[in-house]
Amino acid sequence: MIKFCLNNAYTKQLLFAIFLVTGLVNCGSGMHANPLAATPSPQKQSGVQVSSPANNSTVGTTVKFAASATTTCATGVASMGIFTAPGVLAYKANGANLNTNLKLSPATYNTTVQAWDNCGGTAAAPVNITVSSAAAPAAGGSSSSGSSSTPGNSFGNLHQTGGWTPYVLLPPSYSICSSCSVNGPQTTMSMKQGVSSPSLSGNATQFSIGGKTQFSDGLWNNHLIGDFSSQGQADGGHTINPATHNFVYDVYFYSDNISASQALEFDINQFVDGKSYIWGHECRIAGGHQWDIWDNQGQKWHPTGIACNPNNKAWNHLTIQVQRTSDGHLLFQSITLNGNKSTLNYYESPTSTGWYGVTVNYQMDGNASQQPYSVWLDNLNFNYW
Repeated sequence: MIKFCLNNAYTKQLLFAIFLVTGLVNCGSGMHANPLAATPSPQKQSGVQVSSPANNSTVGTTVKFAASATTTCATGVASMGIFTAPGVLAYKANGANLNTNLKLSPATYNTTVQAWDNCGGTAAAPVNITVSSAAAPAAGGSSSSGSSSTPGNSFGNLHQTGGWTPYVLLPPSYSICSSCSVNGPQTTMSMKQGVSSPSLSGNATQFSIGGKTQFSDGLWNNHLIGDFSSQGQADGGHTINPATHNFVYDVYFYSDNISASQALEFDINQFVDGKSYIWGHECRIAGGHQWDIWDNQGQKWHPTGIACNPNNKAWNHLTIQVQRTSDGHLLFQSITLNGNKSTLNYYESPTSTGWYGVTVNYQMDGNASQQPYSVWLDNLNFNYW
C-alpha cells in the first residue's frame, strides 16, 4: 500500500509521480516520514490506510470508502476526507476513521483519501477507480432510488424532478407572502437543476436566496402523495397515505458559503384522517449551530441540544427518520449528519387539517444582512412504508 503526505490538496496531482517513486515525502508537522530512510523507523508512522475501495478497481455507482489514519502528532488526527477530483472535497468526517458510501456517475476517478492532524500536518493516499453502472453495488450501499437497507417504497432523486413550488416567507409571521415575487425585491430565490459541478451524481440542483429583507426565507415544497401529487400518486382511493407510518428523508447538500445561512430546513409532512403531522427539522447555522424540531401544537421551534455543524465546501450527508405512531402521535426518531447519528425519540401531537397527502419541504433562511448564498442538493431520496 502506497502512503504519502500532502500539504496542499490542490497540488496533489503534481506530486503523484514523486510519491509513486519515493513512496513517502516529508510533510512537516505531525504527519511526515523520511523518504531517504533505508530501514523502517521504530517510531509511530503517519499515513492513510484505505481498506475500500481497492486501488485500480471497478466499482458500482455506490462506492464504499473505508479508511483510517495515523499520525505522530501528539494530539492525534483531526479529520479525514475524500477528494473525487483535485480540489473537490466530496466528504469529510471528524476523527481518524472514515466509513461512508458515495454515489458517483460512471467514469474514471483519481480519488484521494486525506487526513488532517491537530498539528497542521496532512497525509493522503490515492485510490484510482472506474465507476460502472454494470458493476455490483458496494455492500451496505444504496441504489439510485433509495437505500437498499431502508424498507418500503421510495421516490428517488427528487431534486431532479418537477413539482417544486417556491414560496417567500417574510418576518415576523413567516407565513407565505402571496404578494411576493421570487425575483424580489424583498427576497430573491431560484432553483437550477442539472448542475454537473459541484455534484456527486453529475446532476445536482442549485438553490439560492438573497434579497433586501433581512431574516427572510425561501421555501420549496413538493407534493408527493395525495392532493396535487407531482409523482403520479394521487391516491384517489385513500389507500396509500393512511397505511403509511414511516418516513426517511435522505439527501446530500453542499455550500461554498455555509456560514451565510441562518438555517437550513428539511421537513416531512403528512396530512391524514383530518390531522396534520409536521416533522420539521432545522439546522441552525448562523443561528446557533444546533438542530431544532417543530412543536406542532405550540407552532414554534423546539431546541434539541444536538449540534449541527455542516462542512463548508464539502458534501454533507443528512438522513432524517420519523414515524406516525399507531396511537396517532408524531415521533421524531433520529438525525444523522455525516455519519454521526443522534437519537431523538421525541413525541409530539398533531393539529387539525383539511389537507390530504404527503409532502416534503426544503427551506433556506436568510441572515441578518440577507447575504445571498447557494446550496446544492444531490441524491435526494425519500422512503415511506
